[in-house]
Amino acid sequence: MGWRGNRKRRGARRLLWSFIFAGRGLWYVVKYEQNMAIHMFITIVVFILGFIVGLTPVKWAILLMIIGGVIALEMVNTAIERVVDMVSADYHPLAKVAKDVAASAVLIYSMIAVIVGILIFYEPIMTIFGFLTRG
Repeated sequence: MGWRGNRKRRGARRLLWSFIFAGRGLWYVVKYEQNMAIHMFITIVVFILGFIVGLTPVKWAILLMIIGGVIALEMVNTAIERVVDMVSADYHPLAKVAKDVAASAVLIYSMIAVIVGILIFYEPIMTIFGFLTRG
């Protein structure tokens, strides 16, 4: 019957297994992808800094969306790389393009995330160090 035989099933058990499979995917990228370790480290630093400067709920929401986007996009990039590796054992220019485009999507979104982080943290950090006064 294969793995597709379970697709028509519904209910709590199927839902539970979907969360288990998703957790396995998350664990895979955390364990095997160097870039995901970097993203996780930066996430922890940003969370600590956010608590120190006392971000507003709106700024927290923006940060969570940006961080979630970077992490999700890194996971999609990893999935694309693995599928390309699976179907293209030998070097192929189109396989390279697929991998490069997926990686560049993560790069662009990460650069945007840095800009958003600067916009969010600039004023609170400058105020803490006395370069700006609240007002």
